[in-house]
Amino acid sequence: QVQLVESGGGLVQAGGSLRLSCAASVNILTTNAMGWYRQAPGKQRELVAAITRGGSTVYADSVKDRFTVSRDNAKNTVYLQMNSLLPEDTAVYYCGAGISAATFRYWGQGTQVTVSS
Repeated sequence: QVQLVESGGGLVQAGGSLRLSCAASVNILTTNAMGWYRQAPGKQRELVAAITRGGSTVYADSVKDRFTVSRDNAKNTVYLQMNSLLPEDTAVYYCGAGISAATFRYWGQGTQVTVSS
């Protein structure tokens, strides 16, 4: 069983930055893909960004050039650096892990990100 614990969410003004962290209870090299989804009120959960064991990344079009996903294998941690935040980035952000970004099997509890205009 893989446990994921997110941190780093909060309230920020539009244009600001936040960095989310996701600490895994296992060696993250045992999981092929890790990343971040988000869910805004009344909307479906959507992929934000993901990174594979080999370092390949994928991003939602809405966050390209603003967000960066990275991993520190030594710390078993995945990060999401979010810059130039917009009010529409407001959501609960969930860390996931699994075979691929489309099939995450393990999830964290979520962390709230609120961007004020």
